[in-house]
Amino acid sequence: MIALTHRLAGSLFALAVPLASLLLPAAAWAGAAERLAERLEVNGQPMPVASVHETPVPGFYLVRLETGEAFYSDAEGKYFLVGDLYENGQGGLTNLTEQSRNVERAEQLANVPESERVVFRGTAEKRAEIFVFTDTTCPYCRQFHEEVPTLNEMGIEVHYLAFPRAGMNSQGARILEQIWCDGNPTEAMNAGKRQETLSGGTDCDNPVEAQYHLGMTVGVQGTPAIVLPDGRLVPGYVPAERLADMLGLAE
Repeated sequence: MIALTHRLAGSLFALAVPLASLLLPAAAWAGAAERLAERLEVNGQPMPVASVHETPVPGFYLVRLETGEAFYSDAEGKYFLVGDLYENGQGGLTNLTEQSRNVERAEQLANVPESERVVFRGTAEKRAEIFVFTDTTCPYCRQFHEEVPTLNEMGIEVHYLAFPRAGMNSQGARILEQIWCDGNPTEAMNAGKRQETLSGGTDCDNPVEAQYHLGMTVGVQGTPAIVLPDGRLVPGYVPAERLADMLGLAE
């Protein structure tokens, strides 16, 4: 889409909204958001708009496309800006765009049925639940998997989602499909992480491809990709103790 601009450009553009726009009532802004979603187009072609949300700056809207891309637009869809919107408050700069991404990411993952996840719970009382996009061909994913028993002992459930990092035509994708098609996917995941050869098939109605596309939509660029309960995306391997600290569970 449009090339990314400097992150602070979002806040500078927001300050350029005409003062007269501040006088419109809230109901008018809600209607404007709906109209903007209907009228957005480029070169005469409608844009695949997933949602339009107001921002703290009147007349300035966050537009999210079905592809997961996001940008800001004025109420007429005439001016677009790609970048993050920051609030300059007493505590410093707050990335409002990232906060919005986190909320939507958490909602999207919560909508994945538990039957389509490979879940490691352990026996400890549940204190937190994390999602992890994984690929058995990824060395750091295997390293993270070694931490799963420790995480479970801390009461942290690990809900695996599939993300074949080399794409759906890769060997990694086939292994993940074998795991999700297995009658005991947790044991199949353990075997896959040990790099054992799996004998099961891939012809079941498995969610691997859907989860791969979901991962790209929510910002996953590599594995492992850990998503915390508040929607924060943590890329790469994180040791159990540090992860517990990030979750506010460190003792």
